[in-house]
Amino acid sequence: MKHLIAAAAATCALLATTAATAAAMASNATDAKAYRKDGARHIYTTYAKDIYKGKLPPLVHAIVVTETELDAQGNVRDVKMIRVPTHAPDVTDRVREMIRAASPLPAPTRMGGTRYFEVWLVDKSGRFQLDTLTEGQR
Repeated sequence: MKHLIAAAAATCALLATTAATAAAMASNATDAKAYRKDGARHIYTTYAKDIYKGKLPPLVHAIVVTETELDAQGNVRDVKMIRVPTHAPDVTDRVREMIRAASPLPAPTRMGGTRYFEVWLVDKSGRFQLDTLTEGQR
């Protein structure tokens, strides 16, 4: 009997954790501009070790402008490259893959899906900041 109670408690705890995670993944944004912060925070959490800490140098290695399309659950449906660095095609490929691998992003539940733009500022070390959360440049 103790095993059944313990198993039921563990199941309830797992369900509560899953529900809390899903709730935390929801965005309350009502437009794409407001959603950018939720998307950027998710990218920063997902790639915490790759974030450039502090102010970026005066000249960054590469700038990539993306348009990301999400469905109502936050799944990445498409990533379009609006501006790419011709001198660093590897950066373009990496940014695209990072966005896809971070899926799902916070669900844009109030919008039923969204398309939003982001500017990726990439240092020569490969670390980056997103324009939405940048600490600026020196």
